[in-house]
Amino acid sequence: MIRSDDLNSLDPTDLKILLELIRDPRVQIGELSESLGIARNTAQSRMRRLVRSGVLNDGGREVDLEKVGYDVVGFVTLEVTHRELDGVIGALRRIPQVLEVHEISGRGDLLCRVVATDTHNLQTALRSILRTKGVIRTETVLALHTHIPYRTEPLIGRLVDAAETAGATKRAKTQLSPDSPVSQAD
Repeated sequence: MIRSDDLNSLDPTDLKILLELIRDPRVQIGELSESLGIARNTAQSRMRRLVRSGVLNDGGREVDLEKVGYDVVGFVTLEVTHRELDGVIGALRRIPQVLEVHEISGRGDLLCRVVATDTHNLQTALRSILRTKGVIRTETVLALHTHIPYRTEPLIGRLVDAAETAGATKRAKTQLSPDSPVSQAD
């Protein structure tokens, strides 16, 4: 399996590179090599290898958690005591496997995206969540496969199209306006 090969080939330097990229996605190779105490060429070749293996994607700045061993994804709905909400969110922030927390409407109060290395690791994270003061109950749904990963390109592309259309419409109205410096008789 590719994942285990990737895990076997990641050493502490690779993991430190990943951590630095998460902390500062715009870090330059020179800064990265200096902060880690490695040669610039080493940092550059390691980055290339991480991108080639798929551990890094989206231009080499987004970590594929599945490739580094976190291939179990769960969505956990929490029902909480409302006066404890801030404390619950603070506690969730300290659980490394909790990637996101959203306050929701409908059934439950919070929705969390949680990752784990296996079901035992997930169970440990869920027990930590359940032990949190203010959590009344949880419901967990496991993701079996991701068909559409998190994305923003379609939305931003739509905004670009709308802005271009609005700009073209504004230019057309300006050209047809009687106040326009170019008269219609020209």
